[in-house]
Amino acid sequence: MIVLVTYDITDPKRLRKLHAFLKEFGLNTQKSVFECDIDKTALKGIRRYCKENLDLSRDSVRIYKICSRCIKNVIISGLGLKITQLDYMVV
Repeated sequence: MIVLVTYDITDPKRLRKLHAFLKEFGLNTQKSVFECDIDKTALKGIRRYCKENLDLSRDSVRIYKICSRCIKNVIISGLGLKITQLDYMVV
């Protein structure tokens, strides 16, 4: 599934750690935005990381699931890569 992860982290150390963590799952398409092609297990891992490592009273993370029909309608203006849902997973 394709998910869009956006975040606003108040502490620079937590911000760097979350950014490094999310690089394992997807493409950093904008400063605080990752586009990820992941499965349910990976999504649970991201949610668990946020719960265990962020200050949820001060930080914000939003995860949007994007359906396969909707991903085809993504429009990019300017520079940028478009993530597409893979029919396979590289192990």
